[in-house]
Amino acid sequence: MKTQEFIESGILEAHLLGLTNQDEQTQVRQMVEADQMLEEYVVELEAGINQFFEKESVNPPEAIREVVRLRSTRDKKARQEFSNAEKADRQYLEVEVNDTHIKVHKFWRPAFIAVFILSKIFLIAGLYYYFKTVSQEEELERLKIQVEQTR
Repeated sequence: MKTQEFIESGILEAHLLGLTNQDEQTQVRQMVEADQMLEEYVVELEAGINQFFEKESVNPPEAIREVVRLRSTRDKKARQEFSNAEKADRQYLEVEVNDTHIKVHKFWRPAFIAVFILSKIFLIAGLYYYFKTVSQEEELERLKIQVEQTR
């Protein structure tokens, strides 16, 4: 493959973004090592990509920064605790999680939905039979009174 065709193929950009497989990575390395012009092009391209990402980057909100800061300090403490735990031959590492969401495997979702729907069906059926029983008891009482009156 000629140098210009190699540049136009887009494989260099994909390589710099980490989107190439192992074979493509070795091919790019070989081509860059063999051609000085291609090496200069890759350096310029990498600088351009870095410049683009720096220019288009967005600073995270302050709340996110605080969470990251807290997690990084917790991570440092956890690493220290883990090294202490290894020294003390402890079997478990204590983990503190500050999360308000329950994380469940995706296969449990249909089961939860089915249980929810079945509970609503049983609630409706229970109410229906309760009111039906009440009305039948009232009808039975009415019929008993009517039979007593006819005697």
